[in-house]
Amino acid sequence: MQRYVISVYVENKYGVVARVSGLFMRRGFNITSFTGQETDDPRYSRLTITLDGDDYTREQLINQLKKLHNVKAVKLLEAGKAVERELMIIKVRNDPATRSEVMAAAEVYRAKIIDYKTDYMCIEVTGDPGKIIAFTDVMRPLGIIEMCRTGVVALERGSSIMEK
Repeated sequence: MQRYVISVYVENKYGVVARVSGLFMRRGFNITSFTGQETDDPRYSRLTITLDGDDYTREQLINQLKKLHNVKAVKLLEAGKAVERELMIIKVRNDPATRSEVMAAAEVYRAKIIDYKTDYMCIEVTGDPGKIIAFTDVMRPLGIIEMCRTGVVALERGSSIMEK
């Protein structure tokens, strides 16, 4: 299994996201993350879809996406040729035995403590998915209470842009 990041440029209309995500369901593909938002032009949205699969799965998905009404462009973002970012907010235990370790880890990972109470801390972490996973692994033995991740957003490096 390989990880793929696909960027999809769509018309910003009612039901488009449902059609795109429905394609995954009908074909039995598993979405790892799915993010989207309006672009600089309010008529269009850009979706970033992350999935695990083989080359055949990737090709099938790209071909099916291109056939959907309201989809203007589909592009595979190749590993190493795209900038990827994700946001996570994580709530961890704040007890005297682990407090300094949690704060030191937050500093090392350039995370930001956004809420501090006597029994918990909320920490914001932004970076590539590997950084998010690594920070989660460090926090797990220190007492994760709850966490939420946004999913990947990505743009291709360099001067090339997604053709519309």
